[in-house]
Amino acid sequence: MTIAETIAPTSDDPTMLAAHDWGFPVPIAYGPGRLAEIGERCFGLGLRNPLIVTDHGSRDLPFIGRLQTLLQDAGLKAALFSNISPNPVDGEIGAGRAAFLAGGHDAIIAIGGGSAMDGGKAICLTAGNDLDLWSFEYEQKVPAMARGYNFPTLITIPTTAGTGAETESTAMVTHAAKGMKFCVWHPDLKPALALLDPELTIGLPRTLTAWTGADALVHAIEAFMVPGFHPLCDGLALEGLALIAKWLPLAVEEPQNLAARGGMLTGSCLAGIAFLKGLGLVHAISHMVGAEFNTQHGLTNAILLPVVLRFNLVGQEDKVRRMAQAMDLADTSVEGFISAVEALLDQIGIPKSLGEIGVPADCAARIAEKALKDSAARTNPRTATLAEVVTLTETAIAKAR
Repeated sequence: MTIAETIAPTSDDPTMLAAHDWGFPVPIAYGPGRLAEIGERCFGLGLRNPLIVTDHGSRDLPFIGRLQTLLQDAGLKAALFSNISPNPVDGEIGAGRAAFLAGGHDAIIAIGGGSAMDGGKAICLTAGNDLDLWSFEYEQKVPAMARGYNFPTLITIPTTAGTGAETESTAMVTHAAKGMKFCVWHPDLKPALALLDPELTIGLPRTLTAWTGADALVHAIEAFMVPGFHPLCDGLALEGLALIAKWLPLAVEEPQNLAARGGMLTGSCLAGIAFLKGLGLVHAISHMVGAEFNTQHGLTNAILLPVVLRFNLVGQEDKVRRMAQAMDLADTSVEGFISAVEALLDQIGIPKSLGEIGVPADCAARIAEKALKDSAARTNPRTATLAEVVTLTETAIAKAR
């Protein structure tokens, strides 16, 4: 029996309203109100002057002011860098690195949604060395660091339940000159603390709750579908999927429901860990759409999901049955699973085509060519030709479901 099967979606659920500490894969502090511990946590890590990194859409939100006050009250010096776009660009990472050095900072606290996580982690990769950002590109050889070198301390505080980006160093950044998104990372950069406080997600608008929640749904599904034997990631993907399927509709319909917010934050985190195994064509196409048209990542993923599922799930009945069981579906067939996913997307208000969010029909060939160069395309469960990816993109633009 999974965790998700033992809990009921009620507003006073004791599991989601209690504090929990987990040590895998990095130190994780979960529970309502735990942002209040940030000063003590920083001191425990030997920090005195962190740089807060967030996106420009979040810089005036209450959680930023509260974080600054908590750090100040603890006697810590801190500054704020918020020049991060919804789809972070390489030039913004360079500006963040300059701010880190100019302020003599000793750590980065990345707080916000996926763009803040990506921006903070990318700045952390480059802040303490002279390597170019693209030296850390995922498909290249891992750059050798000087003996004894340590990346600046990194603390991650997600304020959306979607990206699951808080436990790893991977970050998606747009290469402005190429108009493409690339993944940057280094295996030696790990968050010293991921702080999951569901109270920080209470103010998230209905649309962003749905879009980021759908992003987590895609992470769980795509990670589980990646070929290869990785039982740790597979188990996390299924449990994340169970939690997301249970709590996402309630979080959208009842935005003040703290248990639902906690369930989604936990499910998102699990799905985010799971996709260390890899992702698939939903992300490969979505990355390039986002890089070119600045669309919201989770929303783009959500629209693409049914189209890619119909392509990917051919001959995958065993895996589909396990995902359907995690979602507690009566019909565990491929068609039953896809129908249930589409019904969930309808329930949370996801548009039915990329065209509805401003993606033009004439970009399909260009987007498809770029998507096949994305690292996520390499772990897709079914090999796709350029012509097939063009068709998938055209379908998603015209009518995804």
